[in-house]
Amino acid sequence: MNFFYKMLYYFQKRGYYVCQRIADRLGIRAKVVRTSFMYLTFVTLGFGFALYLFFAFWIKIKDIVYTKRSSVFDL
Repeated sequence: MNFFYKMLYYFQKRGYYVCQRIADRLGIRAKVVRTSFMYLTFVTLGFGFALYLFFAFWIKIKDIVYTKRSSVFDL
């Protein structure tokens, strides 16, 4: 049972960060974004999950690009 809670904590810490970033950008609560992703996934039979993964990938790439170039002289 301890393994289950560790795995749940891992996914909550890293997986829900996508919803938090989208909610911060839109100015709404993260719970609303999470709920809408869940409903979208059930209604469209998986499209919401694919959209979630696309946003996670896009946010990760954006963070990598912006952290690499911290100065003009790094080019």
